Amino acid sequence: MTVDQTPFSPPKVLIVGAGIAGLFLSILLDKAGIPYDIYERAASVKPIGSLMSLNANILPALEQTGLYEDFMKIALPGKSGNVMNGNMEIIAKFRTDAVREEMGYEFMLFARPKLYDLLLSRVPVERIHYGVKVISTEQDSEGVTIHCADGSSHKGHILVGADGAYSKVRESLYKSMREQNILPAQDAQQISRGYVSLLGMTEPLDPKVHPYAENDESVQYSIIGQGTQYTWSVFNLRDNRIAWIVVAQLSSQEQSDKEKFRNVEWGPKVNGAMIEDVKDFKVPYGNMTLGDLINLTPQDTISRTYFDDKLFQTWNHGRTVLIGDAAHKLLPSAGQGAVNALQDAIILSSCLYELTSLSPAAIDFALSDFKAQRFSHVKEQYDLSHFNAKIIYGQTFVERCLRWSVFNLIPDSIKQRSSLRGSNYRPQATFLPKAPKRGTIEVLPQKESERYKRECAAAAASAV
Repeated sequence: MTVDQTPFSPPKVLIVGAGIAGLFLSILLDKAGIPYDIYERAASVKPIGSLMSLNANILPALEQTGLYEDFMKIALPGKSGNVMNGNMEIIAKFRTDAVREEMGYEFMLFARPKLYDLLLSRVPVERIHYGVKVISTEQDSEGVTIHCADGSSHKGHILVGADGAYSKVRESLYKSMREQNILPAQDAQQISRGYVSLLGMTEPLDPKVHPYAENDESVQYSIIGQGTQYTWSVFNLRDNRIAWIVVAQLSSQEQSDKEKFRNVEWGPKVNGAMIEDVKDFKVPYGNMTLGDLINLTPQDTISRTYFDDKLFQTWNHGRTVLIGDAAHKLLPSAGQGAVNALQDAIILSSCLYELTSLSPAAIDFALSDFKAQRFSHVKEQYDLSHFNAKIIYGQTFVERCLRWSVFNLIPDSIKQRSSLRGSNYRPQATFLPKAPKRGTIEVLPQKESERYKRECAAAAASAV
């Protein structure tokens, strides 16, 4: 690619969305010396207390960016889990101990707000602009502009849509591409909704009253209902809290009935009828029920949400790029949604670091390179999330047969090895010193930064 030779200064990046992807990207851009501003539609962000997990795919990058030690203080290792039926009979077990040496890291589980607060603490307050709702975007050969509901407009060189599954940035971008007749037909299709969930996290519990809440590791229990559309899971977390989630598989009619299952993504509203349906479900904590855990949960933090999923084909066009849920909404069954959003931020920041021109051609090359490096890895996790959803949440006859086959016919050794799948993909920012290698698994090579090599060589030469 040929780029112009005009004097270069780093691009001004506009990030729409102050979620986990947007915050981590801003941390990386700051370290790369790239200016940015974040625009968030909410007056403030208060993530619902849901469960999240991170693993060897992203923990090296947290080490590299100086977040690892603080992260480990908010998380517990998830070394074991049990799959049970509605009568609390164990139908499958798993442990990750057998692959711990190869992985080099544990599967870490934690409360979503804890990670959010950690990332937020590393972003200068003046860089985040709350209460700014984007209504449209436009771009030309000189730059990109976001137009907001308050009448303001903001200009930059590159626009990053990190504003979730129902991204306004993506909506505006796709509208422009439709008008030019260049939007792939698949991207015009609606996001799939196959499941609806209710989730929450208890207040810190007194271990004298609730001894199951205190543990040095997070133990997962997934209960697959019998004669019901529901599956529910419980996990113990730090601070003696219990995270819980109940998932209902939707029929075809329910998937299209938007009034019955209105989406409240990470919101505070509660579906009372759904609570009534599940309150008597057993959980593996003595005589406790799911309703008991719900009663121990602050009611304004309980969220009902669809499990949306879609892998978009168009992640970038012109000066606009999409990351996280705006580009690929994964089912949470594989626990990779947050991991992939964070990986997006790593690769995108590395591609922007390589820019030597702000010309349209140079920016298109950088954003296209980002997608080229990421798409196949996201596609693998997207497919895996669908398979895992069938195993854990599926209630059709075919899905029940598939679940029985996986739990009963596949040897434990093979199931343990499957937990290593994809763990050799561990991207790190190319403009920072690498974190030390952990584990014995062979890590996939990553595209390196020629600019960083030159800068390191120059720094070494000047130190002589």
